[in-house]
Amino acid sequence: MARRIIIAGGGTGGHIFPAIAIANALKKMDPQVELLFVGAKGKMEMEKVPQAGYQIEGLDIAGFNRSSLIKNIGLPFKLIRSFFQVRKIFDRFKPDAAIGVGGYSSFPVLRLAQQRGIYSFLHESNSFAGKSNQMLGRKATVIFVASDGMEKFFPKDKIMVTGNPVRSNIVHAAIDRETAIKFFGLDPARTTILSVGGSLGAKSINEAIESGLPLLEHNNLQLIWQTGKPFAEQGKKSAEGRKGVWVSEFITQMEYAYSAADIIISRAGAMAIAEICVVRKPAILVPYPFAAEDHQTVNAMHLADKNAALMIMDKEAAGRLVETAVSLAKDPLKQKELVNNLAPLSVGDADETVAREILKRIN
Repeated sequence: MARRIIIAGGGTGGHIFPAIAIANALKKMDPQVELLFVGAKGKMEMEKVPQAGYQIEGLDIAGFNRSSLIKNIGLPFKLIRSFFQVRKIFDRFKPDAAIGVGGYSSFPVLRLAQQRGIYSFLHESNSFAGKSNQMLGRKATVIFVASDGMEKFFPKDKIMVTGNPVRSNIVHAAIDRETAIKFFGLDPARTTILSVGGSLGAKSINEAIESGLPLLEHNNLQLIWQTGKPFAEQGKKSAEGRKGVWVSEFITQMEYAYSAADIIISRAGAMAIAEICVVRKPAILVPYPFAAEDHQTVNAMHLADKNAALMIMDKEAAGRLVETAVSLAKDPLKQKELVNNLAPLSVGDADETVAREILKRIN
């Protein structure tokens, strides 16, 4: 009889793409398995999951708004409503297991699975576990984590260190640099910088890139620039008439972007770090300073301390980011050093490890 699994979570690419990677690995190992995603209405997953070929149900749920407390008034009602919606989904789909990857919708789904005695699995991608994952971890079947030292958040006997699942099209990309650069309409003879601020964009990175466009041009550097939605219009306007700048709010084919890049500028989310380690490209990390418990700085330090990436604090991005990129582009020895130190940190099969363990437990 086919096993049925719910995969819950989302909100950002850092939650959605590992979830899709796990789903793909489950399908590969057991083609009969039935998968259903559960996400938050209006969030990225409602678009990205169907694009990957999976069915998704949306919940009326939102997270705590730290910037505007008045917007949290309806939060308890949304949470209660989402529990009723999850109950209906469970009654209809009858899952054998639930996997939570982080994001608003993880909590009600995993909570109900645990109440009903259904196998529940957590994937914690960051080096600092959020409060809801810590609560769910107490009754979880297995907790998959990216790195050592997570015993301070979860029961030691439930932890399995797997690394972070990276999309297989990135892990197994066989695209040569020239083909990838031509995909973006750029010149293979010029050094290429890839700037990504996470799936939703990064204001400080975008503003630094925008003001640094003349400096990049002066140094014969070209740019693949993922702006995120909020900065897309402004980014496109700034790049108008400039040769050697490709700009878009979102890059769907990241395997081409990574293959084209000589240097990467990125936020320091767990998935961005995992992908940089897998593709082994010299990177400049600008951690988002308002992430919970400042976990992006912890993520970035993990690489910077091993001399596997450069790190620039968010508040310094305006003055230092583009200049640092230019000087790194002119220093092939430093680039080589960073890449060599990235190699031992690369994990390319976390999705398969997670899928194998889940299927072993529920079969």
